[in-house]
Amino acid sequence: MENQIFELQYALDTFYFLICGALVMWMAAGFAMLEAGLVRSKNTTEILTKNVALFAIACTMYMVCGYELMYGGGYFLSGVTTVAQMDDAAIAGVLAASAENGFDGDSVYSGASDFFFQVVFVATCMSIVSGAVAERMKLWAFLVFSVVMTGFIYPMEGSWTWGGNAVPFIGELSFSDYAGSGIVHMAGAAAALAGVLLLGPRKGKYGKEGQIMAIPGANLPMATLGTFILWMGWFGFNGGSTLKLGGVAVANEVANVFLNTNAAAAGGLIAALVTAFLLFRKADLTMALNGALAGLVAITAEPADPTPLLATMIGAAGGVLVVFSILALDKLKIDDPVGAISVHGVVGLWGIFAVLLSDSDATFIGQLTGALVIFTWVFVCSLIVWSIIKAVMGIRVSAEEEYEGVDIAECGMEAYPEFTSK
Repeated sequence: MENQIFELQYALDTFYFLICGALVMWMAAGFAMLEAGLVRSKNTTEILTKNVALFAIACTMYMVCGYELMYGGGYFLSGVTTVAQMDDAAIAGVLAASAENGFDGDSVYSGASDFFFQVVFVATCMSIVSGAVAERMKLWAFLVFSVVMTGFIYPMEGSWTWGGNAVPFIGELSFSDYAGSGIVHMAGAAAALAGVLLLGPRKGKYGKEGQIMAIPGANLPMATLGTFILWMGWFGFNGGSTLKLGGVAVANEVANVFLNTNAAAAGGLIAALVTAFLLFRKADLTMALNGALAGLVAITAEPADPTPLLATMIGAAGGVLVVFSILALDKLKIDDPVGAISVHGVVGLWGIFAVLLSDSDATFIGQLTGALVIFTWVFVCSLIVWSIIKAVMGIRVSAEEEYEGVDIAECGMEAYPEFTSK
């Protein structure tokens, strides 16, 4: 009877992990559509190529070395994936391995499902970088960086937080990041910021006297579709981070996570739309879309504990913050075509500290220390890697290629050839 209960829980947790992982994988499509909609048509093919290629690279690098660096123990590589082949000792071994990897010992699932769920998080982190460096970075320079980011930089900071394998003082200070406002989103933004600082702004973005020139995206319906895809995928992103489903208490927690995730996104969108209207006297769609994403990022660090009203307010604060952050970065001449650094970095930091509003075990010092460790590690390592790539092969296309569009220069094809005038 005991083994039958275990097998049922094992099957349920594994299936739930896989479904949530598939939802997070679908976020790759969301990032691709969002970024393709917010860049100019002459750069669409290249941004789509980056998004599909980085996903494949992330999956491969995390399998080769990233998962081992982040969690250790070789649990995934052990090949133990079926309960039917396990005796009592093997079952105990699965529980022990699960606890060893920083998970609750009551969570039981296939090692392959755990790897799949974790690897799509890596791809999400790297997708954040793609939009920030859009329209002027060399494709192959970006892909080389993605190898290092997904195979080493992200797994190392992940091992210090979720993996619990090093820098133990972070855990001792009660750093808490439920699904990755800092570990995934702020990390991706830190890598993006390092690249943007070395890359410089797009030609024509800033005037000689400091004017900020708007460069509108080519396809706002596509950007809106991308936002809804991300919104949907986020239920897997946050919901799967419970790491299991079996049990009444856990099922209720999952329901709260879904409810709060949706509430925060709605709050973020409304707040950003209202803020933009008060500032510009126009209903700015791009700010509204980024507001929804900001709400999602803000609640990701703790989506289980807040009340729905508090979750809405946390998301709304993120929506207001993202509007002012985008404007501030523009004044600093930090050119981010899709607002990724603001959405995932600035609001990701807010999400880390928003944990303190509902989690009594979290501490300000713990959250601050965790945020500093994550940002410093990722930013410094990324700056070094970007600098090496710049010295070896260059990271920016020529002025002529940027003017003509990186689709032709980097990919040899256009996304909308029938609309190109010759």
